[in-house]
Amino acid sequence: MLRRLYHDQPESFAFTPANLEWAQAQLTKYPEGREASAVIPLLWRAQEQEGWLSKPAIEHVADMLGMAHIRVLEVATFYFMFQLRPVGSVAHFQICGTLSCMIMGAEDLIAVAKEKIAPEPHMLSQDGRFSWEEVECLGACTNAPMIQAGKDFYEDLTADAFGEILGEFAAGAVPVPGPQNGRYAAEPLGGLTSLPDFESGRTAHNASVALAVGLGDTIKRIDGSEVPVTTPWVAGGRSVHVSGRKGAPKPKAETKPKPKAETKPKPKAEAPPAPKASQQPAKPAQPEAVPENVGAPVAKPAALDAPRGGGADDLKAIKGVGPKLEALLHSLGFFHFDQIAAWTGAEVGWVDENLQGFKGRVSRDNWVEQAKLLAAGGETEFSKKVNKGDVY
Repeated sequence: MLRRLYHDQPESFAFTPANLEWAQAQLTKYPEGREASAVIPLLWRAQEQEGWLSKPAIEHVADMLGMAHIRVLEVATFYFMFQLRPVGSVAHFQICGTLSCMIMGAEDLIAVAKEKIAPEPHMLSQDGRFSWEEVECLGACTNAPMIQAGKDFYEDLTADAFGEILGEFAAGAVPVPGPQNGRYAAEPLGGLTSLPDFESGRTAHNASVALAVGLGDTIKRIDGSEVPVTTPWVAGGRSVHVSGRKGAPKPKAETKPKPKAETKPKPKAEAPPAPKASQQPAKPAQPEAVPENVGAPVAKPAALDAPRGGGADDLKAIKGVGPKLEALLHSLGFFHFDQIAAWTGAEVGWVDENLQGFKGRVSRDNWVEQAKLLAAGGETEFSKKVNKGDVY
């Protein structure tokens, strides 16, 4: 299915303070230079906040992660869990239309949705409270036909049962999810054929339904205020912000722990803590140019004013470098494979931070290792395709 951005877009997007704190905490889960791994959680949080994903929201997440806008758009358009246009303010119903559900009556459910919500998928009801769409398999084939509303499944449906569920949502209630025909879980319709003792000892609901009933938040959107934002993977479970990215607030000084020697006002005047103090030298201060909490220091690589006499190398032979990036590298003074091959980790960090619109590309595509091979006269699988004219 072709999925495009909605024609009527808001002017801007910003996370609420609570959601921004949550989003910044997620970035600390990943190694430096790998924050793009958080793209799906951050897109989901943006959708939970607004109800759908707008173009400004997609670009905002891209800027926070140092990714090209098109890369995040690719993610948002690929997964059906992301809504690219406004949905009902109360509930959006996803009706499974794949084989098992279609055989068992999905078309009847779609007819109810057309009659009671809107005649076309993704169209809002007249009061703006509901919307629907047909989706691919949701994985509850034994309990077909079924729908997903918010976080939960409603299974073993009939047209009448779906109509009743719509009525309950419209009245402000949250219907009990799970099978709607009296079935406990996914056992045979005729009853259990094994484990007969299970029948007498089971609870009122199966585990999934019991959890949903206990939470009572089937269609409640996450807003960042549910629980305190913590980072248990960081010592002390504190919340850590990552600076140096668009949309990221500058962290307070106290959020970055410092060695004891640096926290003392006059370290030179104090006595050494132990007789062998030379074995524990104080950590040298980082250069002022290094942003707080970004990780390893960065340093600009040696650059050239112009390519050497033989002319610039074809940097597009490096996987991840296109014409725009090649022009950007030239503007930064990088024309040759051996220049890139010589970059240290700190220099890679500098280049990654200064590739406007392409942050993190050097690390992601491992330019240095590619350049080492090319500078030595070798070829990569990608450069072979470039030389053959298979890459444009």
